[in-house]
Amino acid sequence: MVTKWLGHLQWTTMLAPSQPHSTFASSDPGFEALPLDDLLSQHDDLIVRIKLCHGSDRADFEQTIMSLIRRYASLVHLLPATSDNYFCIPGGLLRLGMEVSFFSLQGTDAHIFSGRSTISARRHLEPRWRLATFVAGLCCEAHRVLSHIIVTDAPDEVWPAYLLPLSDWLIARQAGRYFLRWRPQAIETRSLGVFTLAHVVPPAVMHFLAEDNTVIVPHLMASVSGISQYRDHNVLDELVRRSLALVIDRNLLANADRYGTPQYGSHLERYLVDALRHLAGSNAGWQANREKSRVWFGPDGLFLAWPSAAEDIQKLLDTAQLPGIPKAPETIMEVLMLAGVFEPTSAGNSTWLIQPPGGKAKIEAVKLSSTAILFAGHDPLPPPLAESLTSSPRQNPPSAQAAEPVAPPPLPDGPPGTQLSLIPGNSGQTHQAASHRQDAQAEAALLSTAPPSALASTSDTQTTQQATIGLQAPLRLNPVVRDALTEVVNTLNTGTGPAQCCTVALGVFVPLHEFERRGIQPSVALRALSDVHMLIRAKEKGPPTTSRDFNGTSTVGLTIAPRFINGVDMEAFASPEAKGG
Repeated sequence: MVTKWLGHLQWTTMLAPSQPHSTFASSDPGFEALPLDDLLSQHDDLIVRIKLCHGSDRADFEQTIMSLIRRYASLVHLLPATSDNYFCIPGGLLRLGMEVSFFSLQGTDAHIFSGRSTISARRHLEPRWRLATFVAGLCCEAHRVLSHIIVTDAPDEVWPAYLLPLSDWLIARQAGRYFLRWRPQAIETRSLGVFTLAHVVPPAVMHFLAEDNTVIVPHLMASVSGISQYRDHNVLDELVRRSLALVIDRNLLANADRYGTPQYGSHLERYLVDALRHLAGSNAGWQANREKSRVWFGPDGLFLAWPSAAEDIQKLLDTAQLPGIPKAPETIMEVLMLAGVFEPTSAGNSTWLIQPPGGKAKIEAVKLSSTAILFAGHDPLPPPLAESLTSSPRQNPPSAQAAEPVAPPPLPDGPPGTQLSLIPGNSGQTHQAASHRQDAQAEAALLSTAPPSALASTSDTQTTQQATIGLQAPLRLNPVVRDALTEVVNTLNTGTGPAQCCTVALGVFVPLHEFERRGIQPSVALRALSDVHMLIRAKEKGPPTTSRDFNGTSTVGLTIAPRFINGVDMEAFASPEAKGG
């Protein structure tokens, strides 16, 4: 409710500045049909930065870069980029395109295009590469005006977006305001971006880019349309992708501080799918149906070995230095599952068990909803196996499916004030320790009456269980907080150094100073975790933080609900009348 109120206040302020802030329109106020000069004057600061980065004189800048910005502004006018996510304010799509084009242009200074050409040829092509990179960044999200948005004027006449830019249509209609509707369940179709290029890039500029070469325009078109080029390294597209990820990530973080909690991860599908396709086309380990392959293709569908495929994706995207990309395989799976890229089992589970031919044991895998997702542009498709890969799908989470030790008989609860913590150097074994009791006799007495351990305790399963201890946070969690908490929780695994958190009766205790060490204010971490209901409070209306002995020191921290931690036994934790924060 607060987010909607703030959004309505901002729209009212921008679209009707003469109206007092205390009054609100009873109906949709629409968008004012501002002249282009007034529209661009709101972005003077960014235009100055683009001019300095371009490094040309005023006349050349006006003729090349500024003319493209004006044409792009004429196309998108005050349209937002999304309905309720990144750049969702009036003018958001214009600002998004300008910021991405600026960072893309800035990135060309550190890259050499046409590296195999002669010096004279590079001198001829370099300005064309820089201009094409700027255009690709400017139009990287322009496809949204065709796929996501319906614009009408007061008489409810619909803007024909394929025929002319929005500003030209408003002038022709003599419209003072226009109105926006979002298409329900719109699918991101980046290939439509090629139709917007005709509105932004005049034929003379396209001819200039194609002069004396045959690669610049194809690379530009591939970037705008989202088509990967497997046989030719597209440096232009890499710069745009990296810049877009940076700009969206910065905007999401800013929105989290000002307007509430945005939807993290909704823009990551494109990067993850592109990574899947790139690996399928260039990585020998992703050739289908080969020994130890990540890809298995049978009559029952296309599968990826998991989480080994996620590790390859993460390595590839780390090399691309894309901000905001998820670190954990669970998060990658969640993003692609929500996007419809992966298909769950009939029981609703995310992972499947498959039996590759010649394999000694079944392996865990995810199933793609369509072969075209991975093999787009591959002709012919690899032949499927003759036999089905699937058996009965997994009914439990991966951590619970591992070979489990025989559970010990139930023991009475330990005395109040005890907590679960890791014994350093004992391969993840746990013990019960009462606060301020350090002598061995007292510790032995506590152990004799302790409840079952939350972590693995037998030698046969220590390695398997320790490898699965990790964070499984909701996708909406602030990515900065997510990464910090992932690092902290991972220290519960063997061989990662001293543990920076510990298990307690209600969940996992994380000291607040671990967030401060990673540059995150405790208040920001508390708010982000509370927004997604990951915290456990000792009392329903009590504070979200607690103070307890940690490594011999009284420490203030917070408690993460155990359901967000992979690799722990849920039954080992107490279930009091505490409420998640």
